Amino acid sequence: MWVCKTSRIGITRNSFEGKKVVELEYEAYIPMAQSEMKKICWDVRLKWPSVKHIAIHHRLGVVPVSEASVIIAISSPHRSESLEAVKYCIDTLKATVPIWKKEIYETEDCSWKENKECRWAGSREK
Repeated sequence: MWVCKTSRIGITRNSFEGKKVVELEYEAYIPMAQSEMKKICWDVRLKWPSVKHIAIHHRLGVVPVSEASVIIAISSPHRSESLEAVKYCIDTLKATVPIWKKEIYETEDCSWKENKECRWAGSREK
């Protein structure tokens, strides 16, 4: 049997709103982040029962520009299932997993960012 593998690699971008980004720094509450990632894997297995393997890895600490921050890989007998599952994983990871990032600019200024997709986005403004 042939198995299709699909993966998504999130690369650190080099600019944001006209500012040059030199690196990102990620922080997480690791036990909670791991728990949320396990939930994503269980959800994938429920939605796409033919999925064979799932790998999700998000780096923490400093990540230089052009290096991978997140990698998701999924294998299934059919390419369309693994593509859908990878998209679900990255979208759900951004919405539910408590990982925070700080962008560090060439001016040595920095800014903490939250994913616009996350459930708590904008909660600090309320």
